[in-house]
Amino acid sequence: MRIIQAVILLGFFTTIGVFAVQNRGVVNLSFASWTLSAPVAILIVAVYFLGMLSGWTVTAFVSRSVRRVIERPRS
Repeated sequence: MRIIQAVILLGFFTTIGVFAVQNRGVVNLSFASWTLSAPVAILIVAVYFLGMLSGWTVTAFVSRSVRRVIERPRS
């Protein structure tokens, strides 16, 4: 099983490496009054991690809210 996981992980990293090498072009990202110029691969990785962070935050908030509703004693 560990060999299968290692092969999948190696394939994932290989795909990321190929993507990064093939997308070295610089793009401009504008938001409000600031502009950022960076390679496509770096922007995609940054957006991915921001999405993971926001997803964990929303999941934690919802699970905590549900837990508080369940634990509240009924009068």
